[in-house]
Amino acid sequence: MRHHDKECGEPPDAPADGSGGCDEAANDVERRRELWAAARCAGVLLALLLLVDWGSGRTTPWRSALWLALTGLLFVLLHPARVSAGGNWLASRGLLREHRVRTDRLVSVRVHDGVSQRLLLRDALGGRVEIDPEVLVRNPQLWARVDAGARKAAADGSLLCGTTALRRIALRVDRETAHAVFKASGLE
Repeated sequence: MRHHDKECGEPPDAPADGSGGCDEAANDVERRRELWAAARCAGVLLALLLLVDWGSGRTTPWRSALWLALTGLLFVLLHPARVSAGGNWLASRGLLREHRVRTDRLVSVRVHDGVSQRLLLRDALGGRVEIDPEVLVRNPQLWARVDAGARKAAADGSLLCGTTALRRIALRVDRETAHAVFKASGLE
């Protein structure tokens, strides 16, 4: 069952049959591959640790449990967030909780540089989402939903900070899309 006001930004009196104009949610298409990569990394580390213990003759149940806990922690750290977007919202769901912003009510968009770049979006309702901008670059459908909401927020005057960051992401999305088209058509 959909909650129109929360998910789509539609008025509460919109038709309950889903014909109110809200598209289905777009999801990160690469997440499954990243999830399997995280599981493989954790599994390989566990196998190597147990193999070294077995080779040295130090295998005990306690050490095996320690290695299992260590590789479980690695999996938790590498676990990718599930990013999805709909009519006027963007959500990022980690292992424990989901963060959501209304894209049509954004007040700031900031890019944090560091070891890995992070995009921080905040809305007027206090919502906050932090995602990897690469997720938007490699998922044009996801980007289209975020961009439409951000354009509405900018037109309404609520987006006070972040138009430059959004423009840079738009250029990257356009560049990657054009590159994919050229590659698929054999013009690369």
